[in-house]
Amino acid sequence: MTSRAPSTGTQQPRTAGLHRAWLVAGIAFVALLGAAGFRATPGALIDPLRGEFGWSRGAISLAVSVNLLLYGLTAPFAAALMNRFGVRRVVTGALLLVAAGSGLTVFMTASWQLVLLWGVLVGLGTGSMALAFVATITGRWFVRQRGLVTGVLTAAGATGQLVFLPVVAWLSQSHGWRSAALLVAGGALVVAPLALLLLKEYPADLGLAPYGGDAVLPPPPPAPAAARTALLGLTRAARTRPFWLLAGGFAICGATTNGLVGTHFIPAAHDHGMATTTAAGLLALVGLFDIAGTIFSGWLTDRVDSRFLLGVYYALRGLSLLVVSQLFAASPHPSMLVFVIFYGLDWVATVPPTVALCREYYGDAGPVVFGWVFAAHQVGAAVAATAAGLTRDHLGTYTPAWYVAGGLCFLAAVFSLQLLRRGPVRASRPLPA
Repeated sequence: MTSRAPSTGTQQPRTAGLHRAWLVAGIAFVALLGAAGFRATPGALIDPLRGEFGWSRGAISLAVSVNLLLYGLTAPFAAALMNRFGVRRVVTGALLLVAAGSGLTVFMTASWQLVLLWGVLVGLGTGSMALAFVATITGRWFVRQRGLVTGVLTAAGATGQLVFLPVVAWLSQSHGWRSAALLVAGGALVVAPLALLLLKEYPADLGLAPYGGDAVLPPPPPAPAAARTALLGLTRAARTRPFWLLAGGFAICGATTNGLVGTHFIPAAHDHGMATTTAAGLLALVGLFDIAGTIFSGWLTDRVDSRFLLGVYYALRGLSLLVVSQLFAASPHPSMLVFVIFYGLDWVATVPPTVALCREYYGDAGPVVFGWVFAAHQVGAAVAATAAGLTRDHLGTYTPAWYVAGGLCFLAAVFSLQLLRRGPVRASRPLPA
């Protein structure tokens, strides 16, 4: 159900033409799409790095895990920093971090340098453009169509990562992995000026109401201490039951997407004789179907109880992961394509309803609280990335990892449906003092 903007503030005159919110959303889409390309590299480079340096899957997965962990833990602080210093400055700085972290990898000679550059620098940079960025943009600029716009922007982040994979895989095979790393660095430098010049902070800066709102509301004063704001959001939300149910489910979401499938699908397929570029193409196809799935999920979020949606999404993902280990072969076949389509539709369909629930339970603190829920997502992803790599190193197969992931998804479905027991909570409900 669509909410209305508060009635206080200057009344917004009716004007013809496209609302500026859509331009801001479009620029955010480009930035998120670019950030997605920066995060596409690790899964396609595991085997090339092993071939050149002799590093184990576990050692390389450690760098990926640090990247995933920082990607999540940075998000709530980035949301608070955006409130303190502005979206443009934070996003531009993040892009420069990504460029440095990716570009300097061409000089590395030891695995700890991969952890420092790709794990730490790129993790911090991409974390500042994570889903808390989406929650900030939609919360400031949209009253109507929030769920739909959240779905579109989420699709840019998740789908772009997968769509870039074939390019990264082809470059690494044809011109070496360093060319792929330099492409990422160059892409970050191209996107940075767009964010700096074209992103706007609040509708009120242009004399506008949010899209679907009736009044021009003054922007809130800058938060005096970004870190304190982020930590206060955590301590207050952590006293509530919904936070732990949402964070627990989202941790499993991260483990079963970025952590397992995003990192290890390509090497798992390669174990069965499939070419790296072919496996990367399948993940790209997952990304294409994710566009439809996430946008449709955003549309549903505006109309259906988000708790019910999450329960259904997690259960369907669990079913798909329980069968995928039996579908790997030297070349794609119809059953694998069915998995790709089914799994792709569900890849990040969980994001729009999770963002909506954080806003519903925690009001204006929703973006920061969602940042912490997303941090749980990336903790789960980091644990799964390392655990799956160690499983392959010690057992010679990824099969147990797929079964565990499927079972965890059913647990996440239970968490989500537990939220139905108390029914909806109004967005105006304050966090505990």
